[in-house]
Amino acid sequence: MPLTKPQQTIFSDTSRFRVVAAGRRFGKTFLSMWEIARVARHPNSKIYYIAPSYRMGKNIIWEDLKSELIKRRWVAKINESDLTITLVNNSRISVRSADNPDSMRGVSLDAVILDEAAYMSKETWTSVIRPTLSDRQGTALFISTPRGYDWFHEMWSNAHNNKDWSAFQFTTVEGGQVTETEVESAKQDLDLRTFRQEYMATFENVANNVYYAWDMANVKAWEEPVPRTLLVGIDFNIDPVTSIVCVQTEDGLHVIDEIIIPNSNTDELAQAIISRYGGNRIIAFPDPAGSARKTSSKGRTDHIILQECGMQVKARRAHPAIKDRINAMNRLLCDANGVRKLYVDPRCKKTIEMFQKHEYKDGTGLPSKTDGYDHTSDALGYCVEYMFPIRKPQLDLGSQPQTWGHV
Repeated sequence: MPLTKPQQTIFSDTSRFRVVAAGRRFGKTFLSMWEIARVARHPNSKIYYIAPSYRMGKNIIWEDLKSELIKRRWVAKINESDLTITLVNNSRISVRSADNPDSMRGVSLDAVILDEAAYMSKETWTSVIRPTLSDRQGTALFISTPRGYDWFHEMWSNAHNNKDWSAFQFTTVEGGQVTETEVESAKQDLDLRTFRQEYMATFENVANNVYYAWDMANVKAWEEPVPRTLLVGIDFNIDPVTSIVCVQTEDGLHVIDEIIIPNSNTDELAQAIISRYGGNRIIAFPDPAGSARKTSSKGRTDHIILQECGMQVKARRAHPAIKDRINAMNRLLCDANGVRKLYVDPRCKKTIEMFQKHEYKDGTGLPSKTDGYDHTSDALGYCVEYMFPIRKPQLDLGSQPQTWGHV
């Protein structure tokens, strides 16, 4: 199958350095293989395809690239351990990872492709890869889904005013692989910022606040009788031990109470929950690690302590990814259609404060463990992620899988 019109636009551009902001399923890997082939057809060429991690590089392109090159009888030798293919014309194609940039020093390259460049460090390009381009003929293609106003955005912006550079921006739909109906469907599973970033390829402001979708519109009193079944998210910290009490609504959750006890333990927390809501059916969503942690004098695990108090325990076998838990919370606070499905009663002051003030640790993608809000965030997050997990949309491509065309 030939390149789509947007892919062809990028492929035909003659700038030495091209920076492409593209939505998910745009066809970045397919375009990358065309780029590799264009350079590799010249004898003795050296090309690097770089992914953010070794696993990503191997999973994203390695098998497809091998298959297509073998099919065309271009291959002389394949080194599986080094992820390097030597062609019959003595060109070499290597798959590398940005998580070990020093391993790429000291080489001379004719072309490099940085796939998902926004998820690499700026130094990978400036200090390691840029010096490897041997002369004025050496080229680079940066292609990525945006990740806020970072170094990738800086390069994309500057490319508009540099004669050696060019910049492109295409949405998922413009890529031609995914229908507009499928992309609209994905809105139901994502918060607004994530949707715009992942599917519209826009550069979104990544503030330091973890729950950027929070608004005081999410504060609303619970004015109905407390229902028979309650959902309780629990974090097994000692100081404090934390639980967030929720009611399941028609399409989301309403936080109606918080039980936060300093210098305590799971036994005391369980008793506090039962003393307030002993007449209710309680479904607990605790920290998955509680299935192994033994915090009582009798050697009972945290989960067993909750079960002995009559609670039904629902927990993942392993911790969900922190990013998935945060995205699930933001999506429920306000999804890509602007719909809010998570509300907090105004008397739950600690929960409201957590949403307003919980921040990322400087220079990382990890929530702070020192601002005092992580336990409340974790407790509610276990419940939200279990009940309303982020689903990975299985997008209908509407056609047969792409195959590599002739170059």
